[in-house]
Amino acid sequence: MTELALAVRSGDRRALARAISLVESQSEDAHRLLADLWQYTAASLVVGLTGAPGVGKSTLVDGLARAYAKAGRRVGVLAIDPSSPFSGGALLGDRIRMDDPDPRVFIRSLATRGHLGGVNRALGGAIALMAAAGHDLVLVETVGAGQSEVEIMSHADLTVVVLMPGLGDDIQANKAGILEIGDLFVVNKADLPGADLTVREIRSMLSLVDKERALVPITKTIATQGEGIDALLAAIDAFGRNPEERMLQHSRRLQQADRRLGEALAELVVAKIKSSAGPGHWEAAVEQIAARRLDPEGAARELLRPTIEEA
Repeated sequence: MTELALAVRSGDRRALARAISLVESQSEDAHRLLADLWQYTAASLVVGLTGAPGVGKSTLVDGLARAYAKAGRRVGVLAIDPSSPFSGGALLGDRIRMDDPDPRVFIRSLATRGHLGGVNRALGGAIALMAAAGHDLVLVETVGAGQSEVEIMSHADLTVVVLMPGLGDDIQANKAGILEIGDLFVVNKADLPGADLTVREIRSMLSLVDKERALVPITKTIATQGEGIDALLAAIDAFGRNPEERMLQHSRRLQQADRRLGEALAELVVAKIKSSAGPGHWEAAVEQIAARRLDPEGAARELLRPTIEEA
């Protein structure tokens, strides 16, 4: 095991920060680091929080992290931020999200870098590092990019959908699109008019999906005042206690592993094809596709042929 991997395992915060930066670089050293630590990454509960911009996700994450830390548990927070069009870095800094955080809380912002779905391409690696560093809970706050945020399900054991009252017809349509991804729903800013109505609407819409979805927990919070945080923590802790939820979590981890294997294999295959195709062949194929002289699948088959023949 490398010196950096050992430092991450020991809980060294600076080492963890360096390790996440390394994983974001997608270098060969990052692969070796994750390989060293992979066996230590299963213990953490990964909770994804998603919802439209302005519903108070950051404040809610702040409250959850503080409450967990107060209970003596170590918490990792990964905040997915929009990328700067100039530097490619996160526009919203991690330190402006939480003032004077508990030392048991580690916060990191990750830039989306143009990745669809509101999550970062290196998110899976960053979550793994948080787990390997001994965090009991990893909270992942997404950008708030809309219905494409279903991608958070590819990383989280539990998905929390955050809503608020009074967002009008647009949010009603959005609710319909996210009904199937939420394991738990939160109506934040519950001091605003219409909070109880919003809870009833969510319950009604869930019941239209199927009877089991109608039983999904819905809590109300006023995150700025810390109200409802304990009830939300209890709902998160309760998830996975019954056999159906345990089976669901196991199934999700299998799906996540399947996806990660497919993504890793695809990257290796593309790299192999680029190296074996010869100088200029990849670029020539791109030009042919753009000029509509060759379809993408046909170009892929042509590029793949030498690799198959070599094998």
